[in-house]
Amino acid sequence: MFIVNSYTLAIVLCVVTMLCWGSWGNTQKLAGKTWRYELFYWDYVIGILIFSLLIGFTLGSFGEKGVPFLENIKQVAPAAFTSAIVGGIVFNLSNILLSASISLAGLAVAFPLGVGLALVLGVFNTYFFSGSENQGNPVLIFSGVALIVIALVLNGIASAKKGSDDANKANNKKGVILAIVSGILMSTFYAFVARAMDLDNFEAPATGKATPYVAFFIFALGIFISNFVFNTIVMKKPFAGAPVSYATYFKGKMSTHLVGVLGGFVWGLGTVLSYVASGKAGASISYALGQGAPMISAFWGLFIWKEFKGSNKSVYTLLTLMFVFFIVGLGMIVAAR
Repeated sequence: MFIVNSYTLAIVLCVVTMLCWGSWGNTQKLAGKTWRYELFYWDYVIGILIFSLLIGFTLGSFGEKGVPFLENIKQVAPAAFTSAIVGGIVFNLSNILLSASISLAGLAVAFPLGVGLALVLGVFNTYFFSGSENQGNPVLIFSGVALIVIALVLNGIASAKKGSDDANKANNKKGVILAIVSGILMSTFYAFVARAMDLDNFEAPATGKATPYVAFFIFALGIFISNFVFNTIVMKKPFAGAPVSYATYFKGKMSTHLVGVLGGFVWGLGTVLSYVASGKAGASISYALGQGAPMISAFWGLFIWKEFKGSNKSVYTLLTLMFVFFIVGLGMIVAAR
């Protein structure tokens, strides 16, 4: 299977993760022109599950090093399997709330607040509870996190100043609340998956531990299974708008379904690369760099989707400072190793 052997390559993969995690939301925006996010989310989840199998039988099986995908599945202990499944369930709940936040407040608000908060809390969680000693300089890691907190505050202020009518302001406020709840939940999922793997030895993992590819597949199963509960609830009792039915989903155009599946592929690629990179970069650094995604999504929301159109100069000044603090914070996290 494909294994990362250098810190430099691990950082490159983490950057790809950041690009993927920050860009999948564009598929929701595209589908959202004719498709409710609750319906889009089914295709997104299906895309993640399909991709986990594709990557498992390719990168997770090719080559002479490591334990092949199917062989490792048979060796995974119940505790590791359960940990990865729980990670998928927790992530799915948090990501449904994030998707709702995107639909209400936009990419430029939902991602920096939700995923940024998840970054801050998640770094603490993965640093202390992932089970690996290979984490990096804590001073640089947590100093970088502190700068990212400042960036989040600036984004919150910019969001409050965002020019819009009363109806949009009400949706924006609801979206901000959902993003915060999503971020708190999302901060915990990575440590669950990390505990399912032997982060210090991907080539010959300890007995009962999963390779990154198997951990990702089990994680994807947790997302898919839990979606029958979580997404069904939000379809029947949506945060905004009328309820939607499964009949509507099956009437959707194939092109619309494929946009959602593409979103799952994009997010899945970023996730599995993050897991693969964690062996060399450490779980906390790999997670933190991937969660730099808010800067990518803020870029899409600000410059492509024009979500802050009509705002005054002070809003753009705050957003510029947000980018600066976030980038410097991520740079310090990279330097931690």
